[in-house]
Amino acid sequence: MSSSDVYNDLTLYVTPEKFYIEPKAAEELLMIDRPSESITLQRNVGQIPPTSSRKDFCGFLGSINLLAGRYLVIVTQRELVGYIAGHAIWRLAKAELLPYARSMLHLTPEQVSDNNTYLNMVEQVLSTPYHYFSYSYDLTHSMQRLHDFGPDSWKQSLLERADARFVWNGHLLSAFKRPEPRNFCLPLLHGFISINQCVINGHSFHWSIISRRSVSRAGTRLFRRGIDKEGNVANFVETEQIIEFQGDRASFVQIRGSIPLFWTQAPDLRYKPPPTLLEMDPQEHYAACQKHLETVAVLYGKQVLLNLVDQKGAEGRLEKAFKDAISTLAYPSVCYEPFDFHGECRKMRWDRLSILIDRVALDQDEMGFFLILRDGSLSSLQEGVFRTNCVDCLDRTNVVQSMLAHRNLEIVLQKLSILQRNQKIDPQNSFEVVFKNVWADNADVISTQYSGTGALKTDYTRTGKRTRMGLVKDGINSLTRYYKNNLTDGFRQDAIDLFQGNCELLSPLSIDRGWRYITFPSVFLVAVAMFVASAVFPTEYSTESLLYLLFWGSMVAATASTIFRYGTEFVDRPRLMEA
Repeated sequence: MSSSDVYNDLTLYVTPEKFYIEPKAAEELLMIDRPSESITLQRNVGQIPPTSSRKDFCGFLGSINLLAGRYLVIVTQRELVGYIAGHAIWRLAKAELLPYARSMLHLTPEQVSDNNTYLNMVEQVLSTPYHYFSYSYDLTHSMQRLHDFGPDSWKQSLLERADARFVWNGHLLSAFKRPEPRNFCLPLLHGFISINQCVINGHSFHWSIISRRSVSRAGTRLFRRGIDKEGNVANFVETEQIIEFQGDRASFVQIRGSIPLFWTQAPDLRYKPPPTLLEMDPQEHYAACQKHLETVAVLYGKQVLLNLVDQKGAEGRLEKAFKDAISTLAYPSVCYEPFDFHGECRKMRWDRLSILIDRVALDQDEMGFFLILRDGSLSSLQEGVFRTNCVDCLDRTNVVQSMLAHRNLEIVLQKLSILQRNQKIDPQNSFEVVFKNVWADNADVISTQYSGTGALKTDYTRTGKRTRMGLVKDGINSLTRYYKNNLTDGFRQDAIDLFQGNCELLSPLSIDRGWRYITFPSVFLVAVAMFVASAVFPTEYSTESLLYLLFWGSMVAATASTIFRYGTEFVDRPRLMEA
């Protein structure tokens, strides 16, 4: 293995005093003292006591501090996704947490309960689809960034060299960022990866998609919106399309991210609470937006900002504010392209998306793509990026990104002589089916990570047209989103903040909801039950039964109205405070 590779098969030996981590491919031994949490690396010369218990595992993810003390986090099961540039890429299938403390006698019963809640939070983050890793390939960097590295970078470990924006377990590995355990620390990527062997015109090639979710301003759909003062935006995702053919490698990168202004859309039991700009000095909005644009410019070059939000109503106010900010900042390397997705494509006229693709075709040609040939020579670089957003940066965003990726793919395949000059990818070709389904899967996974459900509008991505069954599925997903965003996302947001080290541990975790939280839902359920009983059970309706129906119907309406009036009191809100 290379000096920068991470150990992939290890054995954990446990004694009452220490953890011993032994890689099977080297004569090293990482020792962790359980009481003091000290870490030492020694040559393996028989220090492991014969009475210790043992467990084989396949990746070391770090450790996290909870109420009971620190916990070791390891990968116990993995699934092979495929190979990129000859390196194996794996998906996390199962992880385990092992306590440093030998017992919980130092905790009160309430603290034990809260500690179990924290454990559930960490386990929920690790079980959210999907996390990926490689022992030898840096998944956090695009091919172009990897090509730009100097000799010194290649002497570093995967963790030292990784892009911190996309190392999902960076907080867990913070105690191990030192030279000694460099080959033990396994960086974890959160997002989506699909690797496919494809054939067009008799030519076999590999086509891959890598979506990288940022750890900065990470969170759930309605609790993480907009930007922070450092210029980080919610739901920032970098998506790279890779083509490998007989040693030639091409890469095309796109990004998505929340509108880079200060705005909120706090859940309050309404189906769609309106997005609201925070009332502050416009210069504060512009300063944060400027930081974001400058960071993107340094990383990606020229920016084409595709804003897909509605240009009327609450979304329209966001669109105008974004447009005003870009106009005020007046960056010559930033191009703003608004496109009212719902307005342009109403009545299922999704073919009108070609208007947008045609409008930015010249920009796409100018920014180019990364291509390195089999002889090691550099053919071209990508010198810009499309930054696409809608309100959630999920459904509309993924549709447009897939179309830009499709256009790039045809250009690259022609360049590599897989397609003939000016030949298009045949809609009947089996590859077209693979392409559409992979981008729809990408939409579903990124949406699940942010909103809790699969994406909307994936019927168009999968089939190239909007269908009535797709509308039905979107309705089900929308209702599920409504339930999760209002009633379960506070816990999910706390879990992400805990995993990223963005909060302080609290105990007790329980909060006083107030009398309305129990009273009104209880009255509502009783009223619904009595209304149904009054409507179903009478064999014939009398004045008395109709009065019962009227009374209990009025009670249902009154209690439902009161619940929605005090909606924020019934929402599952995050309980942990930011550190």
